[in-house]
Amino acid sequence: MESDLGIRLFRTIGFVVRLVLLLALIGGLVVTSAASLPSPRTLEQFRGAALAGRIDQVNYWVGDSRQVMSLEWSESPLAWYRVDGRIRDSEGPYTVDRLAADFRHVFDQPYVVVQEPGTESSAKGIIPDWPFDVPGGWWIAGAWVLAFFVMLGSTPRLANRWAWFWLFTVGQIGALLHLVLEPRPLWRGPGEGTPRAKRVDGSSGCGYSILLAVVTTAAGVGIAWIVGRVVG
Repeated sequence: MESDLGIRLFRTIGFVVRLVLLLALIGGLVVTSAASLPSPRTLEQFRGAALAGRIDQVNYWVGDSRQVMSLEWSESPLAWYRVDGRIRDSEGPYTVDRLAADFRHVFDQPYVVVQEPGTESSAKGIIPDWPFDVPGGWWIAGAWVLAFFVMLGSTPRLANRWAWFWLFTVGQIGALLHLVLEPRPLWRGPGEGTPRAKRVDGSSGCGYSILLAVVTTAAGVGIAWIVGRVVG
């Protein structure tokens, strides 16, 4: 009797952990998708938001003569904007010095990301970027890493570990699928998973991961568009 109670408790805890990790990763995916497709704004709108202290993060690229060549910013995790075209106004080109002056008297200084000429963004190989690129979202990265190690330490029902490895990495959102489906579909609640007679192997999982990556890209654009219409 005590053994059965312990098993039920263990499965319930596992179910809750899966649900928490899933919600965290979905939130991270929505935030990074929104940041990938900022809504267009003017330089005047950016400066007004800066002077009002509404900006959380600024991403800009520096060109010759310290001119700002590209400018993006956020006013909340889901509200991302950009200035298109030449970044200048009646005072002339918008420079790094002018940008710093606009934030000089702001109490809560925004997080600033500067891209210098000739520099390249760091690549993580086959590891997906989005869980690690959420501004201030170290807990999203932690959720992805924890889900990955849970997968490695479990006995998956639908596919072997190599298949899930490719779906986690190349497939981009394999972690979400694993949390929903393994070892028992999440909508069925806590309980014992039923192994399949034939699981997806590593080579098939690699092929599926490429298709999943294409779907993920399209889904990310769709999410960004919806968020931009609602928030932007």
